[in-house]
Amino acid sequence: MAEFSINKGIGASVEFKGLKAQYLFIFVAGLLTLFVLFVILYMTGIDQWFCIGFGVVSASALVWGTFALNRKYGAHGLMKLGAARNRPRYLLHRKSLPRIIRHKKLKKKDENEEHS
Repeated sequence: MAEFSINKGIGASVEFKGLKAQYLFIFVAGLLTLFVLFVILYMTGIDQWFCIGFGVVSASALVWGTFALNRKYGAHGLMKLGAARNRPRYLLHRKSLPRIIRHKKLKKKDENEEHS
């Protein structure tokens, strides 16, 4: 039986056959989900060849998609993409322009009085 190296060293992220970090876990969870779905389809009496075809096509799409995400975003890019979606697009400032100007004038006036 073949032996595969999973970890490259102390402090290094997990890598297996080019899949890095969270993509490895996405891949394993996807394969497990597909297997459970295949078993459920087979147990409900759906045609065997349909189940096999569905499993092969779905697993191929999962492999292609996972490796494509790994290639596009790298080890931490998917987390950065998720973080970028959680930050606000715009910062809203609700004070009116005259109020901002008046506040700045009052602030300057107070500073001038302190220095005098």
